[in-house]
Amino acid sequence: MPKLAKRIKKSLETRPASPLPLAEAVDVLKQFEAVKFDQSVDIAMRLGVDHTQADQIVRGSIVLPHGIGKEQRVAVFAKGPMADAAKEAGADFVGDDDLAKKILGGWTDFDVCIAAPDMMKVVGPLGRVLGPRGLMPSPRAGTVTPEVVKTIGEYKAGKVEFRNDKGGNIHATVGKLSFKAPQLVENIQTFIDLVVGMKPAAVKGTYLKSSHISAAMSPSIKLAM
Repeated sequence: MPKLAKRIKKSLETRPASPLPLAEAVDVLKQFEAVKFDQSVDIAMRLGVDHTQADQIVRGSIVLPHGIGKEQRVAVFAKGPMADAAKEAGADFVGDDDLAKKILGGWTDFDVCIAAPDMMKVVGPLGRVLGPRGLMPSPRAGTVTPEVVKTIGEYKAGKVEFRNDKGGNIHATVGKLSFKAPQLVENIQTFIDLVVGMKPAAVKGTYLKSSHISAAMSPSIKLAM
């Protein structure tokens, strides 16, 4: 079993044993011993869904009210005027066959990949590289779209994608620890409200089983339901 750092041990000692209302949980999170970098704040939600059933998949995206405190690197597959527009909109990497060749060679130095619909013949073969990394453009995620410029703007503003895993869990980044407490609370509550509102009709029994928030280098805190 890995040996816990003194800082983590101290945080565990002060972590409340009972679930807390969101605002109180954020206050506790911000009081844990600091580290030398601005930690990301994450949420983990355990859902009562069956991942083997297509009608119980919970997947979506959201632009949080205060962003996530990180400018995402955006790669775009487009050509002609749309490629020019993507560059003007702030895309970090824009291309077609040349960009595909680079990715097939193992390069994935970006956070999100967007594709114009007419580029799917080029993008399709990249599934084996981008799929396992969660970077493959898809219509359902809104990353295969004719509205390339708008989508670039959303991701630059902090758009977050999510999808339940095999255990029925959803993980997402919801801000930075340096955010003011009310900003974190609003971001987290907005995310929770969206996921709760996406409850599949096929789900029976308890849908939201538990929620926890944590910083990158802190213990998690359970939220009161």
